[in-house]
Amino acid sequence: MKESQIRLKVELDDQNVPEKIFWKADDSGEVGLNETRAFDLNIWDHEKKETLRIGLWGKEMTIEELKFFYIDAMGGMAQNIVNATGDQKMAAEIHQLCKKLSDHVVELRNKEGK
Repeated sequence: MKESQIRLKVELDDQNVPEKIFWKADDSGEVGLNETRAFDLNIWDHEKKETLRIGLWGKEMTIEELKFFYIDAMGGMAQNIVNATGDQKMAAEIHQLCKKLSDHVVELRNKEGK
């Protein structure tokens, strides 16, 4: 049986807030660690029938970037739903929500003059 690992390295400040986040996946073909500003992992606990979550973001990630990160992640989940279940309606509803949220973030940016 083939095995593959995904590794995370998190550098914390003296308050245990992430300064930098690095990751590597064995099958990525990349050499060394890759830096990222955010990481989100959801794991299904089939015995408890609940989701376990780990969400990390570094100090340099802006609020707008974080919002778009989660909007994009939801869009990816919609595609996973289609791939796993074929449920186009559920995916379309998620995509509609992503569009509304994206428009909201852009509207906030425009109000702030950025």
